[in-house]
Amino acid sequence: MELFDIRIIDMIDIVLVAFLLYYIYKLIKGTVAINIFLGIVIVYAIWKITELLEMEMLSKILGGFLGVGMVALVVVFQQEIRRFLLMLGSTNFSARKKILKQFRSTSDSKLESSIEAVTLACKKLSKSNTGALLVFKRNNSLDFVKSTGDEMFIEINQAIIESIFYKNSPLHDGATIIEEGVITATRVVLPVTNDHEIPQRFGLRHRAAISISEKTDAVCITVSEENGQISYIKDGNFVLFDDMEDLNELMEDDLV
Repeated sequence: MELFDIRIIDMIDIVLVAFLLYYIYKLIKGTVAINIFLGIVIVYAIWKITELLEMEMLSKILGGFLGVGMVALVVVFQQEIRRFLLMLGSTNFSARKKILKQFRSTSDSKLESSIEAVTLACKKLSKSNTGALLVFKRNNSLDFVKSTGDEMFIEINQAIIESIFYKNSPLHDGATIIEEGVITATRVVLPVTNDHEIPQRFGLRHRAAISISEKTDAVCITVSEENGQISYIKDGNFVLFDDMEDLNELMEDDLV
């Protein structure tokens, strides 16, 4: 084949590989997994070099190592693989949502109003150092955690959020699940991550929010009981907020 004899299928191949590498980078950036991934790439490169140089013994050893290592990688990267598959699925759903946006103007307006009510309530809870954990469903089902709490159907408003997390309220313990502007469960018990990289100043609420955002595509808001700090958690990462307008815009981008 000549140097510039590139077929359309070759170009598609290159684009797909580029997308794959991009998603892998998004998945593991900022984690120790990126070091493991680089180690695998280096071993693979050495294996290919030994094949080209016809170093049969070393080539067979490295080939066997990579072959057996694939099984181990599934175990090591179990959480990352799960997040990768969720990321792909969420991307498809997000594209569909954008296409359908023009048909949902009334629903979107209602959702935007609900988001504003949440941010205003969180701002007030923050001033009194009242702890809160809100989980917003996106595409993945949250039924597996909703069953641990009290199911309900209440349209969101600022007063409802404040009353749920009021310190003497029977509903303030655990997480509150929100779907399409409606509270569907309270006192929900979420799985807690054991990730040792999370700073010690973050308690069980943050760990639970990080865990559910890793297992699903849900996004969460937490209010710290210790200092009133508001955090927004998505894909296992969290951002601290002081400006409610910025938080409002971010939530609208992710939920509307």
